[in-house]
Amino acid sequence: MDPAEPRRSPVWPSASSSLVAVIGDPIRHSLSPLLHNAAFDALGLDWVSVAFPVPAGAVAEALAGMRAFGIVGLSVTMPHKHDAARLVDERTEVADHLGVVNCITRRDGRLIGDSTDGAGFVAALRRGGDFEPAGRRCLVIGAGGAARAVVLALAEAGAEEVVVVNRTAAHAVAAAALAGRVGRVGGAADVGAADLVVQATPVGMAAGRPAGDAALPVDPALLHEGQLVADLVYLPMVTPLLAAARARGAQTLGGLGMLVHQAALAVESWTGRTAPVDAMWAAAEAKKSPAGGMRGKPPAGDT
Repeated sequence: MDPAEPRRSPVWPSASSSLVAVIGDPIRHSLSPLLHNAAFDALGLDWVSVAFPVPAGAVAEALAGMRAFGIVGLSVTMPHKHDAARLVDERTEVADHLGVVNCITRRDGRLIGDSTDGAGFVAALRRGGDFEPAGRRCLVIGAGGAARAVVLALAEAGAEEVVVVNRTAAHAVAAAALAGRVGRVGGAADVGAADLVVQATPVGMAAGRPAGDAALPVDPALLHEGQLVADLVYLPMVTPLLAAARARGAQTLGGLGMLVHQAALAVESWTGRTAPVDAMWAAAEAKKSPAGGMRGKPPAGDT
């Protein structure tokens, strides 16, 4: 793309612009187009990212449209990740393990499905928390899609132990199994022994957040200095859990990093170029500022 040509209407986008999109329902809250377009700007690519609302059960039609319109890539968010995994032509090993897809790349006419959430979280740990999972004791609260991705990624990053805490025992067992020999089901008492505590449920989200202790997934008295406490929720930026952890002297990490890094991995899959993570972070930081006015109801750890 000629840098002298501004990325704005009516000059751009044009008939030659490459298109990627995010699909979900609801989707108006999504920051994915912002992050993708910041990356394309920094790379000087004539690409554009948009959001398409796709109702539940309509993924097959959306993927048919992806093929018909020559869309290069899709980010996939709730409630479509399981359907997308079933309908793509091919899945990566990680997507196969998890049974979900959040990133689709069209390559030689085939749709390749991947899950970038877990790898994005580990990248955020390393960049934002200066935390290397290898040899560390990790605890994950929750057993949903985002939690499962984190459990698998922590195990693959060499964690000494990955403990899953969840109200539904069967779901906890299934999530812990993703970590293989280092995974196990635990309880609240395990929080104090963990080097890393990951909150991977919607508890603490801005919209409809419960008050007081109901907004905390663990007893804050179990948190302490020397731990890193991460919350996959990115609105509010400081959740009740993170505020409680800070008060107890623990280091904290919000959910924005996972969002940025999973989007960066998608950009790399689509373009074959190294993602400009700094530019994507800058766009996210500007959006979350008071002037940027971040609003909406983003799911925990989602696009």
